[in-house]
Amino acid sequence: MIGRTIVRVVGPLVPSVLIVVAAWWLALEAFGISPLVGKRPPQVLEYLGDPAHREIVLGALGITVRDAAIGFTTGMVAALAVATAFVLFRTVEQTFMPVAMLLRSVPLVVMTPIITLVFGRELLGVAVIGGIVVFFPALVNIAFGLRSASPQATDLIMAYGGSRMTVLRKVAVPTAMPSVFASARISVPSSIIGALIAEWLATGQGIGAEILRAIGGFRYDEVWADIVTITAVSVLAYAVVGVVEALVLARFSDTGRG
Repeated sequence: MIGRTIVRVVGPLVPSVLIVVAAWWLALEAFGISPLVGKRPPQVLEYLGDPAHREIVLGALGITVRDAAIGFTTGMVAALAVATAFVLFRTVEQTFMPVAMLLRSVPLVVMTPIITLVFGRELLGVAVIGGIVVFFPALVNIAFGLRSASPQATDLIMAYGGSRMTVLRKVAVPTAMPSVFASARISVPSSIIGALIAEWLATGQGIGAEILRAIGGFRYDEVWADIVTITAVSVLAYAVVGVVEALVLARFSDTGRG
């Protein structure tokens, strides 16, 4: 079951990755970019084949993955909590949504210095920056999913004396699971982008900061290796969420049939 699910989810990603790699190589050749600046796939693999170089890249990657995980968790938990409040209390949505949309319209690059001043350059600041990137798209998707609950099932539970919380737990949450996982899949690459922005403008650590330092030192091998590595991790994380989604939704379907 798990093996088939992994093949079904990961299988379509393989040709997509091959197409991206081919497009990367062909674009550099087509535009005549010097190999000193535009590194080809064999050059990146050669760079990563050196243990010393690999240690540098993986050390920065560990920090970025940690920062992305913090932002992802913060944003998703906040989105779930606020979406639940929207469904249970209409006045909360009427009060909070205009503020949320106003904040969403401000570019994160502009907000980051202010966030850094308020929350600092440590993990709390990283959580806020990464959480903002994840929060808004996830909030809209999850709130829509929670409101997609069957009116007939809702009326049935209310007729038997169930509370709004019971409707939420028994009907709305299971109905919203596809929306929750869709938000998670969208949020995985977004959380990595948020981590890179935080590292670039706030913490000075991780791949976001290493890329800037490598560019300043004309270490283009390291720049391309960092980019390829963080892209590969983003694709892998997306695939992992897809596998978990398929397994959980299949479990919900089996429970429903039972």
